[in-house]
Amino acid sequence: MGLLLLAATACGPTISEFNARAYEQATSLKVETLALMDKATAPYAEHADAVQHIKTELEKVYEFAKGRPENEISARQWRILIDPDRDLLGGFLADWKEQSAFSATFVEEKKTQIARAFDTIIELESGKKKPDEVRNSP
Repeated sequence: MGLLLLAATACGPTISEFNARAYEQATSLKVETLALMDKATAPYAEHADAVQHIKTELEKVYEFAKGRPENEISARQWRILIDPDRDLLGGFLADWKEQSAFSATFVEEKKTQIARAFDTIIELESGKKKPDEVRNSP
């Protein structure tokens, strides 16, 4: 029975330890992203540099998450958030560029959705065991 349990858990993704840098990156980018989204009622061209900046920062965070050992779940969450072919932040930014501007109502709805996605990433990171908890566990 013990071997079966070990085999079952060995097949699934494992989760990395808490990382303060990853947590700080996620919370900071959430604030910056939501502030940028407020500007999406204006033409994209007026904010293209800011959009490019946030996209670069998001790609850096994704690469950081992807490069951490046993961090596949977090990396996947970042990829989903920033994918331009999905309906979260990446898609919002791509659509803003294509459509030029959005209504305030649409922006608020998307901000709620994207804030929740960031919260999911933040909650996953904050819920991970701290390095000292891992070392002290049996």
